[in-house]
Amino acid sequence: MSNKRVPIKYTARDFNSIKNELLDHAKRYYPNNVKDFSDSSFASLMLDTVSYVGDVLSFYLDYNVNESLLTNATERKNVLNLAKQMGFKIPARAISYGNIDLYILVPANTAGEGPDTAYIPILEKNTTFLSSNNQQYILLEDVDFSKEGNTYVVARVDSNTGLPTSFAVKATGKVMSGVFREQIFTIGSFEKFKKISLNSTNITEIISVIDQEGHEYYEVQYLSQDVIYKEVRNTDTTSVTSILKPFPVPRRFILERTDDDTYIQFGYGSENEITTNTVVDPSQIVLSLQSKKYVTDTSFDPTNIIRTDKLGVGPSNTTIRILYLESEPDNNNAPARSITTVLQKSLRFKDRLSLSNSLVSLVTNSLEVLNEEPIIGEVDNLSTDEIRIRTLDFYASQNRAVSRQDYISLTYAMPNKFGAIKRCNIVQDQNSFKRNLNLYVISENRSGYFVQTNNIIKENLKNWLNLNRMINDTIDILDAKIVNIGINFSIICTTDANKYDVLQECYLALIAK
Repeated sequence: MSNKRVPIKYTARDFNSIKNELLDHAKRYYPNNVKDFSDSSFASLMLDTVSYVGDVLSFYLDYNVNESLLTNATERKNVLNLAKQMGFKIPARAISYGNIDLYILVPANTAGEGPDTAYIPILEKNTTFLSSNNQQYILLEDVDFSKEGNTYVVARVDSNTGLPTSFAVKATGKVMSGVFREQIFTIGSFEKFKKISLNSTNITEIISVIDQEGHEYYEVQYLSQDVIYKEVRNTDTTSVTSILKPFPVPRRFILERTDDDTYIQFGYGSENEITTNTVVDPSQIVLSLQSKKYVTDTSFDPTNIIRTDKLGVGPSNTTIRILYLESEPDNNNAPARSITTVLQKSLRFKDRLSLSNSLVSLVTNSLEVLNEEPIIGEVDNLSTDEIRIRTLDFYASQNRAVSRQDYISLTYAMPNKFGAIKRCNIVQDQNSFKRNLNLYVISENRSGYFVQTNNIIKENLKNWLNLNRMINDTIDILDAKIVNIGINFSIICTTDANKYDVLQECYLALIAK
């Protein structure tokens, strides 16, 4: 029997077909050994057992193959890993943005004809506010109450003379959601690709990473990126206010996220890399250029400031301090007129030493806040299907906007620290002489309903698209028409049906209608 060539059918992969093939095999090649194949026989038990094992192995074989393909994967963990391989970064919790109205009381001048300008303060950035839902919001920039265009009204008058004693001043500021947090880590001996897990999964942005020696580590998209662009204030007031300049970053890290963890990862270069010739010191090159138009050091390549292949320098034998912006666990969108509490404030007066302490306290304690418009920007976490679709679109766009789908993909790919767009669509304006593109966007409120996107997020989106759009494309960012309609339905399927396939067919049927 050992030399017998037995034909095997590899198409049998389910329980019944495997059992039938085994039964035919036993009857054909072992007719005298096994004759009883009734349901209660031992032979039937063995056939059922082997068929069961074969069916399970066949299932897991198909399952593992499907889970290795992004278009077929169903487990969220596998979809996230496949998306990461294609360069798609899982977005952080989005930040909400909006405008707030700020009010203070300012004493009147000696003539009672207007506020005493010496007591009109500047509310400094990073002042925090609290909503009725206990969500915190941070002031994005200084608010000067003396700025032209602010509203002044009489608040209090002298009962005897009828002259104003104080004026109420109204100003407008921009806020974002979030809370600043800080963590300190002690780093031991050098470790390649050092990972540091942070204590929060709601981290939106890393503000700074600084070690005890004062070295700063910069966030990059990929560890192979050795140059970033920093904003430098432009001293020429007749031109733009800021200039982007390249800045070499031998010390760098990337921020990675999963559903359960957020961590930063450094490269595998040690501190010794800084003291060797593998890292170019730009100051030495500048000195060599003094009074000359050439450099004798032929190894210097101005397009590659860092010649190391260590993907950045990691910390060792030090303590690092990480400052980051964290979103609240709940939805950070706020309804109108819900931000009413000043949590922490810092007011600055132009000549504080010459002012009365009692009047300064009066002005400081009179600060009030209210948001007349909703604070929006956060959207629900991406579903598995949304991650799959956005990954394929992101991979196809290759960080440039040429086609219609590229613009949609880049809109969704805007870093969530600038806010997030819930849905968007782009069409060509046929009435425009330049064939302008109209980008329609929409956001959602705290209850999950569609609302119009505010101007702050639109401005952030405009700056984001300008980095990748075609030079001859002109884009208008417009509000989409809101139609809040939903359909709830229930389905009942047979026991042998795949519930996911049935649900997908129902979705397709509803869309077709």
